Amino acid sequence: MAPTEQEILSNYLLAPARLPSIISLHEFVALFPRQMQSSPQIRTLYRDLQSQRNALVDAIAEQVEEEAKHGKAMRRAVIRSKREAEAQEHDDEVEIERMLGNWSERQSPTHSLGTILPDMEGAISELEAELQLLEKEEASLLASVRQTVGAMSDLRYGRMANSQLPEQVLDGLANLEAICRTRN
Repeated sequence: MAPTEQEILSNYLLAPARLPSIISLHEFVALFPRQMQSSPQIRTLYRDLQSQRNALVDAIAEQVEEEAKHGKAMRRAVIRSKREAEAQEHDDEVEIERMLGNWSERQSPTHSLGTILPDMEGAISELEAELQLLEKEEASLLASVRQTVGAMSDLRYGRMANSQLPEQVLDGLANLEAICRTRN
């Protein structure tokens, strides 16, 4: 089963956020100079930091809970709006059918061969023109895809159009390294 939003947020934000899981008291003490490490104030400072961190983690946990509730409400709203859209879509279809029914009733129900053939020939020529445009677009897209695949194949097998590119990259990296050394 897929993890819920709350589980993801809790595991990512809360589990590793407690102070002892980040740094132990012994590691915290080791950060101070040797002469200060035996001071009881370091332990007090660690406990204070730990309580502040716990308060922050608790606040985040509350926000995660609120976000999970908000997420559930959003999912319900999305489902509700989808249902309303489907109902509206269904109503639109009924309305279109009703309008088409009214339109067909207004048209003359009888056609002769002489009146319908020119309209059908015009529709056929329009469809053929559209088909030719689609075939040209398909050929263009296919050529573009083949060019991309060819370029990726060249990259996979180490062939490049610019054979001097590796040397140029290495020179650029050397220049960058030199600049970084001069700044340090």
